[in-house]
Amino acid sequence: MKQLWLTIVKPKGTSAKWLIFLTLIAIIALGAGGHFEILREYLDTPRLTFSVGDYKMSVYGALRAGLTLALLFWIAAIVSDIIEKRLGKVRRLRAATRTLLTKIIQIALYFVVFLMAMNVVGIDLTALTVFSGALGIGLGFGLQKIASNFISGLILLMEKSVEYGDLIELPDGTVGFVKKSAARYTLIETLDTKEILVPNEDFITNRVTNWTLSNPKGRVQIPVGVSYDSDIEKAQALILEAAREHSACIDEPAPQCFLRNFGDSSVDFVLHFWVGDVTKGRWGPQSEVMFEIWRKFKKNKIEIPFPQRDLHIKTSDVIKVKNNGK
Repeated sequence: MKQLWLTIVKPKGTSAKWLIFLTLIAIIALGAGGHFEILREYLDTPRLTFSVGDYKMSVYGALRAGLTLALLFWIAAIVSDIIEKRLGKVRRLRAATRTLLTKIIQIALYFVVFLMAMNVVGIDLTALTVFSGALGIGLGFGLQKIASNFISGLILLMEKSVEYGDLIELPDGTVGFVKKSAARYTLIETLDTKEILVPNEDFITNRVTNWTLSNPKGRVQIPVGVSYDSDIEKAQALILEAAREHSACIDEPAPQCFLRNFGDSSVDFVLHFWVGDVTKGRWGPQSEVMFEIWRKFKKNKIEIPFPQRDLHIKTSDVIKVKNNGK
C-alpha cells in the first residue's frame, strides 16, 4: 500500500508513464463515447454527495480534486528531480550544500503545491489557523522527536560538521563512514559494513568525534619495550627509521619516539607517526611498522624482553629448609 501511494504521489520512470497514459485513455474514451457528461451529472447528484461538518463534496468533486492533486504532485516531483540533477552537476558546491539547497527547494515546492491543493479542493485557507494550532500541539507531543531530528538535520547541513564520507566515532565507540544524510537520520556504515541509522538529534546533543572534519590526517601510536641490556639510543633510532620508511607515514608532522618509562622488565618507548588519510585505515600501517621494528631489532641484536621476576632467597631460609629435611 505504501509503495502504491509513493507511485501515485511521486511517480518515476515507467510507473509515471503508465499512470499518465491510463488516465488520458480513460478520459478520452469517456469523452469520445459521450459518456463523460452523463457520468459527471450522475456523480454530481445530491445522492452521491457527502459532508464533513459544514463542508460538502460530491463524488465527482472528489475525483476531480484527486486527479488535480495527483497532477500537481507529479509536476512538483518532476521539477524537484530536475533541480536535484542540475544542482548535482554544480561542482563548485560541496555535497552538503547541494543537499541543503535541494531540501529547501523541495520543502518550498511541496508547500506551494499543498496551498494550491487546498484551493482546488475548496478548503478555506483561513481554516489553516486552526490546523496550525493543532499541528503545534502535535509537535509538542507526538511529533516532537520527528521535528527535532528534521531541524537537527538542517543544522548539520548548514554547519557542515558531518558530511558524506566523513569518518566519525559515536559515543558508544562505534566507528564508521557517513553514507547518507536524510531528513530524519544519518546513515553510518561501520568498518565491518554494518549500516546504522543514527537520529540527527544525536549529533547535536551528544559528543561525536569526526576524524576528518578539518583534515584527513590521523596519528598512530605504538608502544615498544627494549631490554635494559640493549643500546637504547640505537633502539630509538631504529624505531624512527622503521616509521619513516613506511609509505603511509607523512613528513609533517614528523614521526616522534619518546622514552616514556623505566619499567620492571624493559625501557618503554612510544612511537607517534601520522598517516595522510585516516579513512584508509590506521591498523594496517601500525601492523606493518611493528613488523619492521621487529626485523630491525633482530638484525641489530636489540632485545624485546618478556616480563621477568627475580626471586631472592635468604640464607637463613635455606638453612631452615635443610634442617627440616635433615
